[in-house]
Amino acid sequence: MKKSFKLITLAAAAALVVGVAVAPASQAAKIKACLALDTGGVDDHSFNASAWAGAQASTGIASVQYLPATSAADFAPNIKKFVDQKCDLIIGVGFAISGAIVDSANLNPTIKYAVVDDQGYDHGPKGDQYPGKPVANVKGLTFSTDEPSFMAGYAAAGYSKTGKVATYGGAPYPTVTIFMDGFAKGVAYYNKIHKKSVKVLGWDPAKPDAGTFVGDFQNQNKALSISTGFEQQGADVIFPVAGGLGGATAGQSLKGKKSVTIWVDSDGYDLVPQYRSVLLTSVVKGIGESVKSVITDVSTKKYTNASYVGTLKNKGVSLASYHDLAKKVPGQIQNEVRQLGKDIASGKVSVK
Repeated sequence: MKKSFKLITLAAAAALVVGVAVAPASQAAKIKACLALDTGGVDDHSFNASAWAGAQASTGIASVQYLPATSAADFAPNIKKFVDQKCDLIIGVGFAISGAIVDSANLNPTIKYAVVDDQGYDHGPKGDQYPGKPVANVKGLTFSTDEPSFMAGYAAAGYSKTGKVATYGGAPYPTVTIFMDGFAKGVAYYNKIHKKSVKVLGWDPAKPDAGTFVGDFQNQNKALSISTGFEQQGADVIFPVAGGLGGATAGQSLKGKKSVTIWVDSDGYDLVPQYRSVLLTSVVKGIGESVKSVITDVSTKKYTNASYVGTLKNKGVSLASYHDLAKKVPGQIQNEVRQLGKDIASGKVSVK
């Protein structure tokens, strides 16, 4: 009887040990992740789509959902809905939503937050976020997109037959102008190396107030008008830093056959196959990977508010293949751009 009791006790102890081991893992593996999207819809072929794809591909989640926004007025209400639904992690997609994320995080310190394309800092002395202080429960998911944009500018200048290339933005956010800065500086670097004078229309890093912008990320007609205007001025490569509005530019490239387009955020070759014949390349952010990373951090209880920064060195940003236009990009230029990427990653070439 003592022997039987001993066996039962050991079995019970073993079951208890298994229960203790499994319970934390089970809890860690089942979080509720919620995405508050920027404007443009979940199928914007850009920012929102990449974030949502990353969230859906994540492990360690019990459920994942999103709420779309038709304007900035939807940001705070959408985040409040997620708070009420007791989401474990709320991710704001895009620089514009950062302020609403910070406000909610300050009111709900037990919830984990992340924001794509911004540091997620608290409000500074003048009410803005610069300079501000880190918020304990907000993780910034940021990207050094000036690095691959520098490569894209160099490639565009080497590809151009007219000696004119162009870029425009959706709105003058720092997360937009960083692309434009890198692009313009990449063209300037090409000019220096090759002793050429390729011109950039739409942006001059030294004169940001004179830059060309749509004003938002939804006005397809204005984006088309800007693209057409650039073509009329002779630009044969156009770099729209405007999310889904890149479709207006690519559509014009396809229709007029006077230019090619460089996509942003994701590889446009995969997202918008109808424009493959006019996509020179894409400046890619690892948005999906950054979203997956923070979801994993929360589910495994490794979350901190230390910002994620995607670079060429850690493969958090990249320049996509030339795909169907590879034969039209001189081999020497392709080799130079590849080496340029290595030199930027190593610090040999500075994009700042």
